[in-house]
Order: sequence, then structure tokens, then C-alpha cells
Amino acid sequence: MTTLVRGRGWARTHPLAVDAALATAVLVCMVVGSFAEPNGEHGPTWGTRTPDAPSLILMTLGALALVFRRRAPWCVLAATCAAAIVELLTGQPRAPVVMCAVIALFTVAARTDRSTTWRIGLVTMVGLTGIAMLSGGPLPWYAQENLGIFAWTGMAAAAGDAVRSRRAFVDAIRERAERAERTREEEARRRVAEERLRIARDLHDVVAHHIALVNVQAGVAAHVMDRRPDQAKEALSHVRDASRSALNELRATVGLLRQTGDPEAPTEPAPGLHRLDELVETFRNAGLPVEVALGQVGLDLAAAVDLAAFRIIQEALTNVQKHAGQDAKAEVSVVRVGPNVEVTVIDDGPGHGKGETPNTDGGGHGLLGMRERVTALGGSCSAGPRYGGGFRVHAILPVTTAKGGTA
Repeated sequence: MTTLVRGRGWARTHPLAVDAALATAVLVCMVVGSFAEPNGEHGPTWGTRTPDAPSLILMTLGALALVFRRRAPWCVLAATCAAAIVELLTGQPRAPVVMCAVIALFTVAARTDRSTTWRIGLVTMVGLTGIAMLSGGPLPWYAQENLGIFAWTGMAAAAGDAVRSRRAFVDAIRERAERAERTREEEARRRVAEERLRIARDLHDVVAHHIALVNVQAGVAAHVMDRRPDQAKEALSHVRDASRSALNELRATVGLLRQTGDPEAPTEPAPGLHRLDELVETFRNAGLPVEVALGQVGLDLAAAVDLAAFRIIQEALTNVQKHAGQDAKAEVSVVRVGPNVEVTVIDDGPGHGKGETPNTDGGGHGLLGMRERVTALGGSCSAGPRYGGGFRVHAILPVTTAKGGTA
């Protein structure tokens, strides 16, 4: 099956070579057929006649024209029909030069519309058959050779039309499938954009409203703290209530993005590189040897960059543990290179050596989540198999985030 597919691919990319091979085969068939006598006493006999020089020239010219049948199908049809007519009028006995016209007619029928196919097919059938009947020589007009010309030209036109119809049908199916795929992708993107816009509005409403209240009440508390502590205490109570309400509404809004079974949002601060040792130790306790090379990246990274670096390492090590095999080892590197922090996680396991694509949650979203997280900060992320086995995840995070925070 693989050989057949490769052969078809080669034929599509080398049409001239295919047509040259076809022309050679047709020439061989015509030359061999010209040595046969179809009207022998006991049926067709071989070796009783030989083609003359003009017939050999016409067969060669007709076969040579077939080499260009895809580039100029109409010209090839005209040339092969002319060669066939000359052979029908002058060849005694006749050589099967009309075979070239049959193949040329098939090519034209496969590349034009149905009405044109039947018109040109009818003209070719009637023209060649009529000339063969009128110039039959010693043969009667209803001889088998003359009727064979009519049959072969008709079948060529019908076969070419069938090939054209099938090709058009397959192209239509492929186009509909591609259009449906594009429509689904566009619809998915549209829905994602609408959902993100809706959630952004909800988050803006929640945060803006309650933070405005907190700001006002905090200002009141600061203004009356010294002179009226009771009123300041009441204002701080309002600040606490507003912040609690904001957290509850924010948790409910973010909960819309969570899938069933996702853990609840933690109340502790977001993790960062300061917890890298703790993270690595959990994987070591699970049986995965991990080596860490931590450069002078600084302890005052922007919160988003710090969190992204931690999550990338966490996702990558999880992939190693799940997919790299029992004997795999991992290496983690975090270094500061100019205005960027580069995070690299590599392993030597055989699980990724054959081009497998890891995932972290059974749905294939681990690497996608890394790239989205890094892209949101204006960085870049690449992941793929290593030469000789293993897998490599490399992320470049700008120290200056898109929000303007700096390390």
C-alpha cells in the first residue's frame, strides 16, 4: 500500500514522464498489432504482413504527440486524428494508428465539460468511421475494422466523461469537507471570542465596582482615623465586606471557566520560583531524578513571570513523569539572559524519542497551556523531541511583562 501511494505521488509530480511511458507503450502495441492479419481464414493470424515505412512514420508521430496530451489536449487530438485519417486513406493494409486518436479523445473528454465531450466525441466517431468505410479498399464498408473504430472512439469519449465526473465529484466532496472544517473553526473562534469578551466584562464589573467601594471607604478611614476612630472602624468594616464580596463574585466568575473535577481555587499566594525546590522534591519522591540549575534570575520577578516559570516547569516535569518512561531523568534550567528569563526542561526518556506528543490531562492541553501562558506575557515557547531521544521544553519569558511590571 505504501508503494502504491508513493507511485501515485510520483505520477502526479512527473506527468510528462508518465505520458512518455504511455506513448511508448502505445507505440509498441501499434507496431505489434500492425503485424497481425485480422481477416485470416481461421481468425487473426500473426506474421502474415508487415507495416510499410509510411505507416511506421505515422505511428511514431502519433505516439510522439501523445507525450504532450495533457499540455495541449486539443492540438494532440487534431494531430492524432490527422495521422489516423492519412493512414485510413493510404495504408493498405492499415496500421492501427487510430489508437492514438482514441487516447487523445479520452484525454479531451476527461478535461472538458459533458456537452463538449459529446459534440467532439460524435464528430470524431462519425468522421473516422465514415472515412474508414468510404476508403475500405477490398474490405466491405461494414467490416469489423470499421465498426471497431466506431466502438473504440465511443468508449473513449464515455470513459473520459466518467473520469471527469468522478474527479469533479471527489473535488466537490473535498471542498465541502474543507468548507465545513473552516466553518467549524471560525464558529469555535467566534464563540471563544464572545465568551472571553463576556467574562472580561463580568470581571471588569466585579473588580471595578468593589475596588471603587474599597477605595472610597479606605479614604474615609484614613481621613477620620485620628479624630473619629469609631467611624474609621466602620469604614474598615465596609472595606472588609466589599473585598469579601468581590472575592466571592470573582470566584464565581472564574468558576465558569473550570471543568468538572477541577480543584477549588487555593487561598494561599500563587507559587513561584521560590518554591522550585519544593516542587522538584515532590517529583524526586515519586521516583523521577531531577537536576536543577538555577542561575541569578533575581527574586523580584514580576508575579506573572514568576508564576509562568513555575507552571511551565511543573507541566514539563509532569509530562516527563507520565510519558518518558521509568528510567528517565530530567534536567531543569532557569537562567537570566539579558532582558529575558529562559526556562528549559529536558529528559532522556525513550517515551518521546519517536515523536510522541505528550499531554498533561488526557486531553492534550498541557503544551497548549504552556504556549498560551508564555504568549500572554509576550514570550515564546517551543517543545519537541530531542535528537537521539528524549524531549525538550524551552520557554523565553520577558522580565518586563506586557503590563509593564519589571523585575
